[in-house]
Amino acid sequence: MPHPESLANRFARLQAAARSDPNPPRALRERRLRTLGRLLLDHERAIADAVRQDFGHRSPAETRLLEIFPSHEAVRHARRHLRRWMQPQARPVSLWFQPGRAEVRHQPLGAVGIIVPWNYPVFLAAAPLAAALAAGNRALVKMSEVTPATAALFAELVGRHFADDELSVVEGDVTVAREFAALPFDHLLFTGSTPVGRQVMQAAAANLTPVTLELGGKSPAIIGPTLVGSPAFAHAVERIIIGKCLNAGQTCIAPDHVLLPAGLEDSFVQHARAVLARCYPKIDDNADYSAIVDQRQYARLAGYVDEARAAGATIVDLLPGASADPARRHLPPLALLGADDGLRVMQEEIFGPLLPIIPYRDLGQAIRHVNERPRPLALYYFDSDRGNIERVLDETVSGGVTINDTILHIAQEELPFGGVGPSGMGCYHGFAGFATFSVRKAVFRQSRLSAIGLFKPPYGVLFDRLTRLLLR
Repeated sequence: MPHPESLANRFARLQAAARSDPNPPRALRERRLRTLGRLLLDHERAIADAVRQDFGHRSPAETRLLEIFPSHEAVRHARRHLRRWMQPQARPVSLWFQPGRAEVRHQPLGAVGIIVPWNYPVFLAAAPLAAALAAGNRALVKMSEVTPATAALFAELVGRHFADDELSVVEGDVTVAREFAALPFDHLLFTGSTPVGRQVMQAAAANLTPVTLELGGKSPAIIGPTLVGSPAFAHAVERIIIGKCLNAGQTCIAPDHVLLPAGLEDSFVQHARAVLARCYPKIDDNADYSAIVDQRQYARLAGYVDEARAAGATIVDLLPGASADPARRHLPPLALLGADDGLRVMQEEIFGPLLPIIPYRDLGQAIRHVNERPRPLALYYFDSDRGNIERVLDETVSGGVTINDTILHIAQEELPFGGVGPSGMGCYHGFAGFATFSVRKAVFRQSRLSAIGLFKPPYGVLFDRLTRLLLR
C-alpha cells in the first residue's frame, strides 16, 4: 500500500511529464494503445485466473467475453479512428465575421485519474484507459481493494509495459482511494456506487477537478403489452435472465427488476426456469456461474431475501433444487413476487441474482413506475409495436437503452456510455471518451479584412446604422 506522499509523488511525475509534452503525436498515442491491447491479449489467461481467484469463482469464458473482448474492442476502435478524431473540426462562421475561420481542436487534458470498481476490474480499467491514452493523456489508475489479485497483476503488467510517467497503477484500501480522489487531476473518472460517487465528487470539488461518474441504480426491464401470448415473450424472458445472470448479476447495467403485464408472472417464472435449466444445468457445481465477490456482498443479498420473505413476499427458486452456499458465496437466481416498495431490495441497487417481478395494468403505469424513481443507468424494453417503443423512448429518461435485448448497448463503441442524475454524470466509449478526456479548444482565425473592424470607437452614425442592420 503506497504511503500518501508516495502517491502524491507518483501523480507529480505524471503531471510533470504531461506538462512537458502537452500534445503527443498520433504515432505515440497509437504505440500506447497497441501496448495496452497487447498487455491484455498476451496475458489473457493470467488475468482470468486472477479474476477467478478474487471472486472465489468466475468462469474464464465469462472474463474473456465480458472483460478481455470489450477492452480489446475499445483499444481497436480508438486506433482505427484516432487520425480522424485528432483532426481539427471546421465550424461555420457568421456572415459578419467572414472571411475568418473557426475550428475546434481536441487537446489532451494532461494527467487524469481513473477509479476502478471490483465487478469488472479489467474492462472498467482498460476501457477508460483506451479513451484517455487516445486523447493523449497520462493516467493514474486506482484498482479496487475488493479484487486484490487482479489489482496486483494489472499493476505488475502495466509497470512492465509502460513508463511510470505514462501510466501507473495504484493498489490499496479505502484510505488510499480517498487520497487518490483528492489529487488535483485534470480529469477524474469514477465507476462505482452512487453513495461513493457523491464522496468522490466532493473530494474532487476541492481542486475543481472535472469528474465523470459512472454509477448504477435500478435498471428496469419492461415487457411490452404486445408480447402477451406471443412467442416473443419467451425470447424476452431469455434475454432478461441471461443479462441478469452474467457475473451472477454483479453488473451495473444488469436488469434490476422486471415490469410485465399483470397475469404473466407465473408464465415468466416457467420460462425463466427453462432458460436457466439450459444455461446452468447442475448449477451447484457449474463452472459458468459466478460466485458473489465477498462475504459482505453475499450477506447484503441474503439480507434482502430475508427481509422480503418476512414482509410477505414470495421467494421463487428459478432453479428448483439449487441451494445457496454461504461458504462458497454461491447464490442461485431467485425471483421475488409481491415485494413491497419499501423493502431494501426495491429501494437499493440489487447487484446480484435477485429479480423482483412487478405486474402493471397498462404501459402508462409501467412508464410512471420508471419516472417516479431515480433515473436509471439502463432501460430495457421488449415489444414488437413501433409506437410503443417510441413512446417508451420519448417518455422515459435513462443513460442508455437496449430494445429487445439487454446489456448490448454498452458494447457499441460508437454510442456514448453514461448515466444521468443519480446513475451518473458524463460519458465515454469511442469518440465520446476521446472528447471527455480532451480540451475542446475553440480557435478563431481572423482575416486581414473583416467587417468587425468597423465596430470600434468613436461610436457615431455609421456605428448606429451598422448595429441596426445587425439587429434586423
